[in-house]
Amino acid sequence: MVEVILNIAMVIIGLSFLLVTVRFIIGETVVDRVVALDTLTVSTIGLIVMLAHFFGRVIYIDVSIVYGILSFIGVIIIAKYLEKSL
Repeated sequence: MVEVILNIAMVIIGLSFLLVTVRFIIGETVVDRVVALDTLTVSTIGLIVMLAHFFGRVIYIDVSIVYGILSFIGVIIIAKYLEKSL
């Protein structure tokens, strides 16, 4: 039962990749693209955690935590740059 739910979650994450990638490509402003990139990184973190479960590798969870921290710092830096206060 858990495997079925995780497979459904993988499909949902894959669908979110497609939709967010389209939003990233046709984003009208830079802010739209930054938000789409941030959403894409969150989806990637979810995918990495799912792969950690499927492969039975706990180290992937640590990788996803570091990736999340770096993504957060990157978005903050881009936001400060866009405000011209960096």
